Amino acid sequence: MLNFVLFEPEIPNNTGSLIRLCANMGSTLHLIKPLGFEMTDKKLKRAGLDYQELAQVYEHENFLHYLDKAKPKRLFALSSKARKNYAQGHYQSGDSFLFGSETRGLPAEILQNYETLTLPMQAGSRSLNLANCVSIVAYEAWRQIGFKGAKNV
Repeated sequence: MLNFVLFEPEIPNNTGSLIRLCANMGSTLHLIKPLGFEMTDKKLKRAGLDYQELAQVYEHENFLHYLDKAKPKRLFALSSKARKNYAQGHYQSGDSFLFGSETRGLPAEILQNYETLTLPMQAGSRSLNLANCVSIVAYEAWRQIGFKGAKNV
């Protein structure tokens, strides 16, 4: 199982899409508050369809609460400021991937404490959509662990 962690997500559509992704991958989604929306938001429900009931989604009051409750074995932080390409990582079941909010990314004090990874972009680009970033990393990590649990490999 893989774990995806959203630090203070702001856009309900992104989180809804990732609820659906995690449900289909058998992964866990952790949401670190404050959230920029209510979990009952129509946009979140529309993007997640009926997968919210099938997904393992946990809400945490803050980053320290997440660390205390989830106890991640290995945590990778994703940032456009990192130098190591996500495709160079060697992932294993149980790994956790931390993504920052859509407008602010991750705080420097978090980035300095974890291995940081980035997704390649064209020069001059600032960032990719959060749901797209998580999806790209998620499928690479899932591929590396042999698409564990998938029905059509």
